[in-house]
This record gives sequence, C-alpha cells and structure tokens, in this order.
Amino acid sequence: MARPRRIVLVRHGESTGNVDDSVYEREPDHALALTERGWRQAEETGKRVREIFGREPVSVYVSPYRRTHETLRAFHLDPELIRVREEPRLREQDWGNWQDRDDVRLQKTYRDAYGHFFFRFPQGESGADVYDRVGGFLESLFRSFEAPDHPPNVLLVTHGLAMRLFCMRWFHWTVAEFESLSNPGNAEMRMLVLGEDGKYTLNQPFDRWRDPEPYWMSG
Repeated sequence: MARPRRIVLVRHGESTGNVDDSVYEREPDHALALTERGWRQAEETGKRVREIFGREPVSVYVSPYRRTHETLRAFHLDPELIRVREEPRLREQDWGNWQDRDDVRLQKTYRDAYGHFFFRFPQGESGADVYDRVGGFLESLFRSFEAPDHPPNVLLVTHGLAMRLFCMRWFHWTVAEFESLSNPGNAEMRMLVLGEDGKYTLNQPFDRWRDPEPYWMSG
C-alpha cells in the first residue's frame, strides 16, 4: 500500500457567511463566496502548501462548495502536479435550506447545550451524520492508497467541522474529546505526517476550549 507521506487538511478562507450571517437568508450556503480577506488568507496558506509539497505530485479532494473551490484556486498549485476530485462527502454540515438568522442563532444555543456531536438541526444534519459520511470518504481514501502510483501527498480543502471529524475518525478520538475541541480558523491548516514507525501524527493540535467530559468513571 502506497500510503502518502503527508495528508494536509485546510479550511476555506473567510466567506461572506463568516462576516454576515444574514446572507444565509438570501443565498444558498454552498454558493457563498470568499471575501477579499478570505482570498488573501487562502493565498497566504497557498504559499505554505506549495513549500510543503515542492515539486511532488498531490492528490486533491475539494468540497463542492464555492468557497472551498475558490480557496483551492487561490493556492495556485501547478496543474501538472495535481489531480483534483470534487468530493461531496467533505461538504459543510447541512443546516437546512434557506436559513432564518434568528432561528439559526436559537438552534446554535440549543446545540451548545445539547452537544455539537449529537445535536441535529431540524432540517439538517448532526455532527454524527457528518462523521458517518466523512468515515465513508476515509474508506474510499484508504482504497485509493492501494494504487502503486498513488501520490506521496494528499490535500483536502474542506470545512472546520469536517476537519475535526476527519481527525476524530483517523485517530479514534472519543466524542468527549471531539466536544472539547474548537474549529480551526479560516484558511488554517493541519497536517498528518507519516513517521518511520508507520504511524501518522498531527503536526498541530486543535485548540481546546474545555477539558473532555467523558461519561465513564475511568476517563
């Protein structure tokens, strides 16, 4: 199995929805574009990504949302070195269709009290639902490693929750551990690096906003 040496995860740059949540009342979530600041963030991250990969080939998976495609475009990767696949399973958590701002704010309050992993938005998904589809993507990703010519690098351009859940699935974190972690910032990157022992490590932890609160006494 030709396992990649690096798996790089990047959250999209700042979008219009990150600065004005009323936009969800007028535009579909998947159609929201990057702001000017978001383009600059993505271009800065792109410099780091190009330094990491050098002239090595890269297998790229990108969420089908506009803001993730624009983030990838801002990286200015050499098209001769990348193969790009749009991957719907890496999309943002579904919160429903047109979103009423006040209702969403109320639902977020409920989610904070109920728990981000299990709370399901009334017309959307729970974190557990996203975990399941990210897990399905991981199975496909592992199968792709069986190709003898698989690139030594993988790049995922996705969303903050999907990044946390990808790492949760990969490293077998518990729900309590997941609930203690914050999303990365816009255009932030995390990298899984293959060690000499054949195991992957995360180059930078996610910020933690509280200690994990497991149900079991031995936790």
